[in-house]
Amino acid sequence: MKNLIILFISLIFISCSNNNKETVAAPADDLYKEIQTGGVKVIPIETPKGKFNVWTKRIGNNPKIKLLLLNGGPGASHEYFECFENFLLPENVELIYYDQLGCGLSDNPKDTTMWDLARFVEEVEQVRKALNLNKDNFYLLGHSWGGILAMQYALKYQDNLKGLIISNMMMSCPAYGKYAQEVLAPQFDPKVLDTIRQIEARKDFQNPKYMELLMPNFYAKHICRLPLDQWPEPLNRGLSKMNQSLYVTMQGPSEFGIGGNLINWDVTKELPKIKTPTLTIGGKHDTMDPEHMKWVSTQVQNGRSITCPNGSHMSMYDDQKNYFPGLIQFIKDVNEGKKVN
Repeated sequence: MKNLIILFISLIFISCSNNNKETVAAPADDLYKEIQTGGVKVIPIETPKGKFNVWTKRIGNNPKIKLLLLNGGPGASHEYFECFENFLLPENVELIYYDQLGCGLSDNPKDTTMWDLARFVEEVEQVRKALNLNKDNFYLLGHSWGGILAMQYALKYQDNLKGLIISNMMMSCPAYGKYAQEVLAPQFDPKVLDTIRQIEARKDFQNPKYMELLMPNFYAKHICRLPLDQWPEPLNRGLSKMNQSLYVTMQGPSEFGIGGNLINWDVTKELPKIKTPTLTIGGKHDTMDPEHMKWVSTQVQNGRSITCPNGSHMSMYDDQKNYFPGLIQFIKDVNEGKKVN
């Protein structure tokens, strides 16, 4: 009996020793093949004005599902996408943050001739190549202005894409302008709208009164439908870094429609060319017409739409219960080779 007890204790000791060895085992050797940077990769891009660096960061690791995020503004940063981590990382979706040239942590040439849609498309293509994204793993999500960029990229380079997501952006700037004037503006108190119109007519956009009126009457109703003092920190942080030169050059100074060099952008007649599985996301209270977003999904060859009933322009914050399950299901379906329409 004594010998059995000694044998039992010895087996436990050996087992514990083996477990300890497994616990302290060194990580895979390939982790040490190059300097680790927490997923950050600074990518040199070629432009008509020389070479500049743009900032990217990978979070997660899935060879089959890599989601590159194109921020809005134009001129904001990747930071307001941070809420995606809570929903997509548990679903094994690899996220790739990317600050476009002139945005966030990327270089800022401070040259308005660089704020050009065609040049941004070529920038995205250079980023794709540098990150080894391809038709077997490359999902592209563009939000707001990023939606314009994503669609324009797809029209030229869709053979590189596995899935396309257009979030909260109409495919016609003239139609967006019409919606702003005919649907959004009349929702204002007439006196408030009249004061805003007077400020815009004088081009007095630096007048503090302009934003004082827009924040409660427009932003809190159509940008993010949360109390202004409860706007999420990543959203405030991302918008606070807006590159005004980039924003005004492309969007224009007014919040009602587009008045910059995107004023005539319209690809509605080109949508049937898109064969890449495509998801459009709109919000009932968005600055963009949610019915237009639904319509876009019917014009591409393989499309699906989500309308967030409680959402506005930042539906990823004010209607997460509808935004993220729909986005996740779309990515899963595409990954499994299912039709999405």
